[in-house]
Amino acid sequence: MNGDNIKTFISFLNESVENNSFVKLALMNKRVKTNELNTVTAKLIKTKDEFKLSFVYRYPTKDITKNYTLFESKNIIEQLLLNYFFQADIYTLTTDWFLSINKNNIVSLRKKPPSIVEKPALSHDEIKNRLIKTENNIYLKELGITSADWQVKTSMQDKYRQINKYIEIIDGILRNANLDKSINVVDMGAGKGYLTFAIYDYLLNTLKIAPNILGIELREELVNDCNLIAKKAGFNNLQFKSGTIKEVELNKVDLLIALHACDTATDDAIYRGIKSNAKIIICAPCCHKQLRKQMNPTDELKLISQYGILKERQAEIITDAIRALILEAYGYKTKVFEFISTEHTPKNVLIVGIKQSEKKIPDQEILKQIEIIKKIHGVEFHYLEKLIS
Repeated sequence: MNGDNIKTFISFLNESVENNSFVKLALMNKRVKTNELNTVTAKLIKTKDEFKLSFVYRYPTKDITKNYTLFESKNIIEQLLLNYFFQADIYTLTTDWFLSINKNNIVSLRKKPPSIVEKPALSHDEIKNRLIKTENNIYLKELGITSADWQVKTSMQDKYRQINKYIEIIDGILRNANLDKSINVVDMGAGKGYLTFAIYDYLLNTLKIAPNILGIELREELVNDCNLIAKKAGFNNLQFKSGTIKEVELNKVDLLIALHACDTATDDAIYRGIKSNAKIIICAPCCHKQLRKQMNPTDELKLISQYGILKERQAEIITDAIRALILEAYGYKTKVFEFISTEHTPKNVLIVGIKQSEKKIPDQEILKQIEIIKKIHGVEFHYLEKLIS
C-alpha cells in the first residue's frame, strides 16, 4: 500500500485543525462487509485543557464515542484505513479531501471545493433554539443525546439537529392539515426511537394534540429498550411493538411515517398507509434495487443507463416518481423534496402524501402516465403496483 498518500491525507487534517478550518472526518466503505463497524466519524471538540477529536463508531444497534488527542488520532486513522475502511473524507471550510483505496491497496487522493461553509459548534452554548427542548427531557437523556445536566453531548449534536429538522418539516405539514385533537401515528421502522419519541413530545407539548403513537421495529431488544424509556418519560400513549412493516396489525391511522425503510419496505409502508386510509403519509426512501434490476431502455436513454452510477440515480428518480404518482392516483396530494443536507445523510428525499379525496378506484389517467414511464425505461412492474392491485 502507498502509505505516502495516507500520511499526506492526515497532514491535511492536522493543517485544517491548526488553521481553524476543519469541519469533520468520515471513514466508510467497509473492507469486510460482515464487519459490524459500519462507519466512523470525527469532529473537533474543546475540552477544558485542549482540543480533541471526538470519534463516533457506528454499529447496527449502537454508537460508541471516544475522544482522542490530535497526536493519538493520527495512528487511529491509519489503523482504521489499514484494517477497516477503503475510504476517508475530510471536510474543511476551504477544501474537501477524499482518500480511496482500491482492492489492490492502491491509495489515491483528490480534492474538491468545500461542500460545507459553516463552522460547526464546539460548545453547547452555540446550539440554536430548537422545537425539541432538552431541559428535563427524560427520553433525550435515556437515548444518550443529552448529559445528566440536560446539555446536548458534543458527539450527538448532529443527531439532535437532525431530529429537530425532521420535526420542523413535520410541523409545517401538520399545521396545514385538518387534524383532530387526538391523532393516531404509526412510525414504521422506528429503530432506536429518536424520531418516534420526538414526535410524541412535539404533538403533546407543542401542538397540544393528544397522540397515540405506535413504533414498529423488528429488533426485539430495541423494542424493549424503547418501551422502558417511554415508561420513564411518562409517555403513556407511546408504545413500541416488534414486527415488520408488511405484516404488523394496524387499526386507525392518521399519520404514517417510514424513514429510510430499505428498498421495497418503503412500498410496503406506502401500501399500508393507503389501505389504512391514513390522512398523511411521510416516507424517506432508502435503496432502490427492485426497479433498477429491470431497467432496460431500448432508445437513446440506454446511452445514459450504461453508466452504473447514472443508472442507479435514474432508478431512484423513477422509483420515487411512480410512488408519488400512485399516491396521487389514490387521492393524495403529493410532494417530493429534499429535506436535509447530504452532510447528515445521502438519502435525503422525502415523499409526502396528504389525503384529499376518497378513491376506491384509482385515477385511470394517472395509471396511464405510470405505464408510459415504465415503457420508456423498459420496466415491467413497480413493486407498489403489485401490492395495491
